[in-house]
Amino acid sequence: MKKIAILQSNYIPWKGYFDMIAAVDEFILYDDMQYTRRDWRNRNQIKTPQGVQWLTVPVKVKGKYHQKIRETEIDGMEWASAHWKSLVPNYRRAPYFAEIAVWLEPLYLDRSYTHLSQLNRCFIEAICDYLSIKTVISNSWDYPPSDGKTERLADLCIEAGGTEYISGPAAKDYVDEKVFKDRGIELTWFDYAGYPEYPQLWGEFTHGVTILDLLFNCGPESARCMRYVA
Repeated sequence: MKKIAILQSNYIPWKGYFDMIAAVDEFILYDDMQYTRRDWRNRNQIKTPQGVQWLTVPVKVKGKYHQKIRETEIDGMEWASAHWKSLVPNYRRAPYFAEIAVWLEPLYLDRSYTHLSQLNRCFIEAICDYLSIKTVISNSWDYPPSDGKTERLADLCIEAGGTEYISGPAAKDYVDEKVFKDRGIELTWFDYAGYPEYPQLWGEFTHGVTILDLLFNCGPESARCMRYVA
């Protein structure tokens, strides 16, 4: 039995993203899909005394043609120090800020990135490492291409040797369950509901912010606020 999840890469994703990674045996980054503006690919939210704030990575969008996520270039590197300068004042009071900063600060200040997929994967892998998530992470373009929206997902599962596909609930609007059934792959819908609250800075609790919020506030106890992280 092998569980597979397939999602587009996000910038410093929320805790549910990493919970899904931890719930499967192989997590396939689906970055040969079209880049979409004003989405989670290149931005996420942090908490501040004034409410949530977006951190956005500037990218080069070449007109209206089909630009894949993995083809999307980052526009300069000034954003990196700006993002770190936003994180420091808003989280330095958090209990585990210093512990997380040891490995997170160099990702912002000592590395350079040319493409969005490269950046996202780097941060995702670093966060998985801190959380001791051992799931294999691969790219969709490591496998042969195929046509069809649901067919492509099912074929990726087959190529990866998967017997069960774990999908986010939002995909119910477009996934054809019969395609998986016909290929002998079990389809399971991931449930993001019921996450507990944790000690969080700056007012009313907010679930949907970057996982960095959880890590800064809970450090090695972060797994207690997640379902599948050991």
